[in-house]
Amino acid sequence: MYWGNFIHIYQPPTQKEIWIKRITNESYRKIFSGLVNIKKTKLTVNINGILCEFLDKYGGQDVLENIKTLLKNGSIELTGSAKYHAFLPLLPEDEIERQIILNEEILKKYFGESWKKSGFFSPEMAYSKKVAKIAKKLGYKWMIIDELAFPGKEIEWDKIYRINGLDDFYVFFRERKTSFTILSAQVGSVPAVLRMLGDRIDKNEYLITAMDGETFGHHRPGLETLLFDLMKEPKINSALITELIEKFPQSEVIEPRNSTWAVTKQDLEKSSPYNRWNDNENIIQQKQWQLTDLAIEAVRKNPDNEKIRLMLDEALHSDQYWWSSARPWWSLEMIERGAYELRNIIFQSEKSSEENKETAQRLYSEIIFIGFEWQRSGLVDEMAREEDEEILARRKEKESFTVTKKEYQEMIKILEEQMHLAAKSEEYHRAAMIKDRIRELKEEVDKLKE
Repeated sequence: MYWGNFIHIYQPPTQKEIWIKRITNESYRKIFSGLVNIKKTKLTVNINGILCEFLDKYGGQDVLENIKTLLKNGSIELTGSAKYHAFLPLLPEDEIERQIILNEEILKKYFGESWKKSGFFSPEMAYSKKVAKIAKKLGYKWMIIDELAFPGKEIEWDKIYRINGLDDFYVFFRERKTSFTILSAQVGSVPAVLRMLGDRIDKNEYLITAMDGETFGHHRPGLETLLFDLMKEPKINSALITELIEKFPQSEVIEPRNSTWAVTKQDLEKSSPYNRWNDNENIIQQKQWQLTDLAIEAVRKNPDNEKIRLMLDEALHSDQYWWSSARPWWSLEMIERGAYELRNIIFQSEKSSEENKETAQRLYSEIIFIGFEWQRSGLVDEMAREEDEEILARRKEKESFTVTKKEYQEMIKILEEQMHLAAKSEEYHRAAMIKDRIRELKEEVDKLKE
């Protein structure tokens, strides 16, 4: 079996310096300095252009240098993407193309000839045929998408798939169960992972996992050690996703379904694959997209205004729509800031009519008013609770593997060492996070039968 492991790292253009530095210390710096010392490393990575700029600006130059070293060594490959993490399927084609080209300019700036165009990651793993066509037009060879986008009954992991009508353009599917099991830290050791994989490890097939890179070390303190151990494990054949094209010559033409990596079967049944970002029943999101369309129109009417052009590039990041879903995440601060940025574009365009400015102000005000009303009424809590129940149900699905008491104890030992080091370095926030994770693991140990 070949394992194509993919991680995505990104911070929104609105992110604060303190968080960039904290996440860099807790995650990015550890991941890439650790991988440099592992000769067997094979990893496919997406880093959006805005994060490259943040790392350069806020003391993360060493992270960029380690990524460049890994690229030169052939240990990792970088995918293309959208510089500011825009939700591409819902944008006009010219805006999609612009976001991708802006990202390419940044990758060339920081990694030079070490970056070679091959794979493409659409932010939020959001797939549509429109996005695939543009990616192919710009010279990409494949996209990574979610397994629920597969149109048939079952993916055959010994063959690869091509998109109907797009000659020699491939799609690779993220396996949800394995990805979720690792990112949720249900397994924390290589033996547990090998038991989970079972006899697949000896088959002539491939596995693709995809996760946020911040999971390793930031969201899940200590989980980066599992990533390193997997790369070192001789029984696991890691591969760059691009390498799978040659390793598996058998292919099939398909028509993937619109999807994201947050999509559910219920979303697809309702023909609503993007509803974390644009739900027809979510009035806040509907108004956000109306405001987005007005901002795009304002920039098109005023093409020589470079200031509002840059403002729009940044304002199209996907986070504001995600945070208004309440499924289960919610942030009125992020919602307000996104709406304010879009409103300002319209107000600063010399070609915006008074009617458009009034509409923009009304939409901005309504978004904020409705958001406060949702919070006061408890609707946000109700929506989030329903989503939490869905996630909990997935976690309670019966698995074909178990983590042993000894393995839990080894994980706890490693985390305790990291906790003490963090406290000694006066990284008290990180020490507290690690302590919480230790408590969770000890609770799992208590559930095991002696």
